[in-house]
Amino acid sequence: MARSRTPKFDASEVITNEIIRIIERGVLPWRKPWTAGGSSRPLRVGGEPYQGVNNFLLTMRTVMAGHSSPFWMTLPQANALDAKVRKGEKSSVVVYYGQSRKDAGGEDDRSDGDDRSEDARIFRFQKSYRVFNACQIEGLPDSFYPDPEPAPEHPPSEPIPHMQAFFDAIDITTVFTGTEA
Repeated sequence: MARSRTPKFDASEVITNEIIRIIERGVLPWRKPWTAGGSSRPLRVGGEPYQGVNNFLLTMRTVMAGHSSPFWMTLPQANALDAKVRKGEKSSVVVYYGQSRKDAGGEDDRSDGDDRSEDARIFRFQKSYRVFNACQIEGLPDSFYPDPEPAPEHPPSEPIPHMQAFFDAIDITTVFTGTEA
C-alpha cells in the first residue's frame, strides 16, 4: 500500500497559525465588547454554548467577520435543516478533545473520564470539525437570528480597600472605566 503524500490535517497548527497571522496584522479581536454576534457566547446548532478554545476562537471570528448570529453549525447540520451554505463562504475549525478506553478484554468503550478497569488503556484524542455561522447560511429559521442581548449595565463601584492599598503602594495610575470586556 502506497503512503499518501498529502500532509495530515493538524487542527492545532491551523488554529495557532491563524492566531499568529491576526497578531502580526495588529488586530486583537479578543479585545471585545461584552457581547459578540448578539450573544455573550457562541452557540452550537442546539443552543449549547461552546467551551474552551472553541469559545475563544468562534467569538474572535464572530467579531472579525461582523456576524450578528451566535449560532454555528456543520454543513450536514445545515443541510438537515433544509438550509444551504452560501457559495464561497469559508468555514471555521473547531476542536473536540475526548478519550476512549479499551478494556484488556478487547472491548472498546468511549467515555469522558470513565475508568472502571485497572487493565483499561486510556487513549486521548482530538477531532476537528468545520463549522459555519448562521449568517453564512441561507434558509434557516428566524430563531437562528435572535435579537442582540442588551448591553449589560455596569454601575460604578467603590474600590475594594485592600486592593486600593495595594495599587497605591506600587505607585501606578489605576483607571476603572470602559465599555469592553
